[in-house]
Amino acid sequence: MAIQSDVAILGGGPGGYTAAIRAAQLGKKVVIVEMDKLGGTCLHKGCIPSKALLRSAEVYRTLMNAAQFGVALEANSVTLDYKQVNIRKEDTVNKLHQGLRGLMKKNGITFIEGKARVVGPSIFSPKSGTLAVELADGEMESVVSENLIIASGSRPRIFPGLEPDGEHIMTSDDALAMEILPASLLIVGGGVIGVEWASLLCDFGVEVTLVETAGRLLPSEDADISAELAKQLKKRGVKVILNASIQSDSFEKTDTGIIIKASTSTGEAELRAAKILVSIGRVPNADDLGLENTDVLVESQGIKVNAVGQTREPHIYAIGDVIGGVQLAHAASSEGIIAAEHIAGLKPIIADPLQIPRCVYSFPEVASIGMTEEQAQKDGRAVKIGKVPFLAIGKAIVQGETDGFVKVVCDKVTDDILGIHIIGAHATELIGEAALAGWLNAAPWEVGRMVHAHPTLSEAIGEAMLAADGNTISL
Repeated sequence: MAIQSDVAILGGGPGGYTAAIRAAQLGKKVVIVEMDKLGGTCLHKGCIPSKALLRSAEVYRTLMNAAQFGVALEANSVTLDYKQVNIRKEDTVNKLHQGLRGLMKKNGITFIEGKARVVGPSIFSPKSGTLAVELADGEMESVVSENLIIASGSRPRIFPGLEPDGEHIMTSDDALAMEILPASLLIVGGGVIGVEWASLLCDFGVEVTLVETAGRLLPSEDADISAELAKQLKKRGVKVILNASIQSDSFEKTDTGIIIKASTSTGEAELRAAKILVSIGRVPNADDLGLENTDVLVESQGIKVNAVGQTREPHIYAIGDVIGGVQLAHAASSEGIIAAEHIAGLKPIIADPLQIPRCVYSFPEVASIGMTEEQAQKDGRAVKIGKVPFLAIGKAIVQGETDGFVKVVCDKVTDDILGIHIIGAHATELIGEAALAGWLNAAPWEVGRMVHAHPTLSEAIGEAMLAADGNTISL
């Protein structure tokens, strides 16, 4: 007998489990199906384990630089135990995993672990969208629901000719499973994932080379942010090569690692490392879902949906990485809430993609929201810029973390805040104020005149807002 529900969710990542909880809160009977563990890529192979590693890197870096704070350490007294780093990483993941399972139970949500495919109209339902689930023991289960939310996520994009083997050629999934740090690593891709891995491995003493095809790191971020990030990574010993194309057909395995050639602006370069990490983006998991049994439209960037997540079949929704767009866990969660509320007959608030914060947890951290200066100019806006370095902020000097700045992009005519860009200590926490300013459609002077506690790093946001009108106090 098939399992009946009001809402079935295919995928148990942030988008899926958030949609499940919100639907349950609204009185719906919910079933969620996940082929791996509840929490998806974010919890088990992405956001959480990588941030656990970055936290260990931060502690190690702080101790290595303790002398500047008057804290003397005996020679060679600070050592890195990467086995213990991994144990802490797994413990962090397990605690959150158990918490999620508890939330499913608390909200009366049925969780099924298995591989699901969408089938067409069946004896149980005249609608396409029934799920056929293959359980771990090989048995089959059917899940029939009035509505289906597809939240199947994404996977690392493969570089043709550099298919991962888990040993010499790695994806970010493979890198998280490393038990021993390599002496050196070549990272192909200077986006968020590549930058974060370059930062944490540099802190751990790995010799890192970071190669990016574009003319700057984090190509989708503000150019000033990209330049500052490259500067800081280079200062810490990361070799950054821009405008470079990897020649995958030149890849060689050696007794000590790998050799590969790259075409750069100055000619051909031969790159050597113990391992290579390919981080060139992610691909939506829109294949092998049985969508050919429906009228759901799948495009190259993912499943086609409207503003509330509906596909061409109104009772089938899709959210998160599988629809392309803003591939961030918190974006998926927002989309999950929107879909669940729409199913329940509410009128959900639709989040503007430009109002979704973007975060990079490297050192220094990067966080932004809204348009870059270049995007605003291309949009025909007359812009005014406010920019304040952390070197002008008392708390940053106290903490010994003065690198970076806050930059705001505003419209000269309307006085709207178009974008806020931060690089420096705790940028990913500071972006919360920027997100609230955007959500409430605040003007620069309103944020600037708001009383910010002193001494705090948040003063940099207020000062940057004032700087847009030439009224900053700190400079």
